[in-house]
Amino acid sequence: MSDSSASRLDQLRFLERVQVRDLQRTRDWIAAEEQHLAAEAHRQPPPPPPEWLIEHGIGSGRPAVRVHVGGCWDTRTRCKPATADVARRALAEGVEACTHCRPDTALGVLD
Repeated sequence: MSDSSASRLDQLRFLERVQVRDLQRTRDWIAAEEQHLAAEAHRQPPPPPPEWLIEHGIGSGRPAVRVHVGGCWDTRTRCKPATADVARRALAEGVEACTHCRPDTALGVLD
């Protein structure tokens, strides 16, 4: 191999090392940006609570047991969002109103 061929090969290998380093730097920037976006996603405010909740009992059929205003502090994990009409209907059918948030008062449905 002549000196000029060796010199050209050395230049190409040098170029390859530079490009590999640049590619790794770009991959590091991408990873940092993905971490930043993931952290941003966690900082988003939670969605607002539903306006009304129906709390269901335990067991088969899981009947409705209480109606709550959406932001009530006394809700359980067995609550499902409801519309105002569904909450009114549940109250009219005898489902208990939460004594803390008083959805019956808020909905204008009193005994």
